[in-house]
Amino acid sequence: MLSRRDVLKTTSLALTGFALGINTFKFSEAFSEEFKSNRPERNKRKFTSDSVDATIERMKKTIADKELAWLFENCFPNTLDTTIEHHGKLNGKIDTFVITGDIPAMWLRDSSAQVTPYIPLCKNDRALQSLILGVINRQTNCILIDPYANAFNYDNKEQSRWHQDKTAMRNELHERKWEIDSLCYAIRLAYLYWKTTGDASFMDKDWQAAMKRIYDIFREQQRLHDDGSYRFKREFAAWYGDFIANDGLGLPTKKVGLIHSAFRPSDDACLFPFLIPSNFFAVVSLRQLAEMVSVELRDKAFATSCRAFADELEPLLYEHGRAFHLKYGYCYAFETDGFGNRYFMDDGNLPSLMSLPYLGCVPIDDEVYQNTRKFILSDDHMYYFKGDAGEGYGGPHAGWEMIWHLGVIAVALTSTRDEEILKQLRILKTTHAGTGFMHEAFHKDDAKRFTRAWFAWANTLFGELLLKLEKERPHLLKKEV
Repeated sequence: MLSRRDVLKTTSLALTGFALGINTFKFSEAFSEEFKSNRPERNKRKFTSDSVDATIERMKKTIADKELAWLFENCFPNTLDTTIEHHGKLNGKIDTFVITGDIPAMWLRDSSAQVTPYIPLCKNDRALQSLILGVINRQTNCILIDPYANAFNYDNKEQSRWHQDKTAMRNELHERKWEIDSLCYAIRLAYLYWKTTGDASFMDKDWQAAMKRIYDIFREQQRLHDDGSYRFKREFAAWYGDFIANDGLGLPTKKVGLIHSAFRPSDDACLFPFLIPSNFFAVVSLRQLAEMVSVELRDKAFATSCRAFADELEPLLYEHGRAFHLKYGYCYAFETDGFGNRYFMDDGNLPSLMSLPYLGCVPIDDEVYQNTRKFILSDDHMYYFKGDAGEGYGGPHAGWEMIWHLGVIAVALTSTRDEEILKQLRILKTTHAGTGFMHEAFHKDDAKRFTRAWFAWANTLFGELLLKLEKERPHLLKKEV
């Protein structure tokens, strides 16, 4: 992700068109009756998919609100249109390198989330299937290079701007921030692809070695016997989100068995090292990994180890990650340390507490989750903001009073109430600042004050939301939002 300095730079609408490689347009023209497509011209798109284009045409006819349909047309294909930097062969395997948007590096988390909404289309689109297979193969290679890294360069020819970080940096790494969810996302992508296509060709010796490295890193970061090998210090940290306390190890913890994470999905440093949403995600991922290796590889020993690890973590989450809130009853804490200290907040990135049902971590009707949800969407939550432009939650990464589009989308993805979903759609519709795209964050009082004009994950997840509504609540798409 961006540094604190970069994140706080708001982006003008004129630069938006340049960064995305699209035709620039005037603010007023964005609201014309025709809502002309803001995608790159077809011959300038990084990757084309007939099934994605057909989905767009179908949804444009399905969505009654013309502006919402226009947003879908722009956002859903954005990953394919603009971020596929390489798709071909590498070392004899299909390989796909996906940048996050305005940062020319590949995040394990972002790249997984960026292509996941296309998986349902793979059965009838061999080119799209090949693209996603290439992402899985590239992620396998990344994990084997360094399972502690969150973001990677295309190759080892150039050093990143963070090469001087005091950690085990190497040229292949864009950044080396240890985040549990990075490895979970790699498992999730492989699992969803496999369940949809039945293709297990990626499960070769390299992938098996990478998966065992994930297991080993999760075990190491329980830190039950020692502090593990990972340290991180940024000598000229622009703000506290890039700073890890205790000489790069993190604040002290009681060794209870949860997995330590140095950073959150926002790439901000954790306050307390037991990051609860990411530990929940790890439980799901270990069980998904167990299913894959059991069914396809007949590796019963490793499958049993993965299931046992998940079964070990799960009760610890309820013991240490659940606490009594004075106003909302039992809630899930965002972070804890095992000593009884809990941090009640949520963050606009995913995994978050809000997104737990979306990721399969808890049932949607889980009482503690519902209590947590009420807290997150209240003015008792320090990062919940309400203003003239909209309302929602953010986090420290993008600055005070900045609302994350990912957070707004997460609320809609996990809601069971039509009116709440429609409310989120209205917020998304009215806060793109005339660009036709989602952003990282926007100011609660002025949507034109936003960060990251080119943030493909938010765009693609917005498309996933509307496809989910088409399947589960089609009546909502028949309304003018």
